[in-house]
Amino acid sequence: MVISLIIAILTVSAMIISVIFKPYVKIGKVNIGLYYVVCLLGASLILLTSSLPIGVAIKGITEKTAINPLKILALFISMAILSLFLGDAGFFDYVANYIIANTKGGKIKLFLSIYIVVSLLTVFTSNDIIILTFTPPICIFCKKTKINPIPFLVAEFIGANTWSMALIVGNPTNVYLATSFGITFTDYFLTMALPTIVGGTVSLIMMFMLFKNQLKGEIERIEIKEKVAVKKVQLFFSLSLLIICIIFLAVSDFIGVPMWIVCVVSAGIAIIFNFIYELIKNKNPVGVFKVLKKAPYELVPFVLSMFVIVLSLSFNNVTDKLSSLLISDAKRDGVVFGVLSSLSSNLLNNIPMSVLFEKIIGSTSRYALFGAIVGSNLGAFITPVGALAGIMWKKILQENGVDFSVKSFIFYGIITAMPTVLLTSLSLLLFV
Repeated sequence: MVISLIIAILTVSAMIISVIFKPYVKIGKVNIGLYYVVCLLGASLILLTSSLPIGVAIKGITEKTAINPLKILALFISMAILSLFLGDAGFFDYVANYIIANTKGGKIKLFLSIYIVVSLLTVFTSNDIIILTFTPPICIFCKKTKINPIPFLVAEFIGANTWSMALIVGNPTNVYLATSFGITFTDYFLTMALPTIVGGTVSLIMMFMLFKNQLKGEIERIEIKEKVAVKKVQLFFSLSLLIICIIFLAVSDFIGVPMWIVCVVSAGIAIIFNFIYELIKNKNPVGVFKVLKKAPYELVPFVLSMFVIVLSLSFNNVTDKLSSLLISDAKRDGVVFGVLSSLSSNLLNNIPMSVLFEKIIGSTSRYALFGAIVGSNLGAFITPVGALAGIMWKKILQENGVDFSVKSFIFYGIITAMPTVLLTSLSLLLFV
């Protein structure tokens, strides 16, 4: 037990340091994520020291359960691929440019437009893809109009990481935690719809209070000459396929088809269609491979490594002891785990936190489960450690010349997150 706990603590500490100071290192033309390399080393040490027998690790990763990490990774990466094809067709760029070019009036109107559109799109696509797509146009627009980009970027980031709570597929942590308890797509939505609205409303109010002085005044009008190249056929097909996929996810429990299969099949159809279309039209399907290259594959080593580390804690009864200390199977568990999981996300990152909390909660408390889901989403905007989205977002800002320090991230994050987490968790008392 002691060795397993020591390795887990050292791995998490090293991961936090890498996220804050050096999340990526470039080797040739390839960016390697130090944060998941650290986790791979930690998992390797766990196995080498026999803190977790290799046979137990393989069984945990491959066993036929709802929380099989391979199935969950397949589900989320498949949804990301669907969103990426939609983005490649020009959908997100078109929407982002349309908002920026057609929002006439002051900064408040632009601020609200960005928040509302990002929030709506996040519900049905992926918070990570929205952040990757919307951040560069916002940076470029603010630079051209000589306005402070921070309020608009924070609105985008917080909107994406709040409204990702609405559907089970909005965040890999939602999938992992909900499936561990046997929560269906429909049950999840009916439970989390109103708490998500509460969280979204509170976070918006907090941001408005933070930035109200910076949002005064008009925006200098500029002509956006660059037109977004929209691939109409691919856009129509990708959007239709995404809608059909979400419908099948909603009824997956009734038709007896696991959600991960629905997503994998949908992604497969998207790949085949785009491959054939590009082959016929351009005689070269290289564009399809460029899209697939952008999928968040770094989730695979990261999630599997942390799964092994948490599995070792479970194997050595650490999670059982934590469960006996924390779980009461009372409604207050929703609030306790909402706060606890949001804070823990910023010590572990929200994906490892979800793996750990799934072992702690088990099948004991539905209230604790939904509290952990709230914290896994909202904890993302407390520090850059909270979620992979924060790591990617910071990297994009740096590439676009936007100065947004870790200190500023934490300042805006804590002020916004504290009341949002608390009130959203309290709303679970009414809806769970």
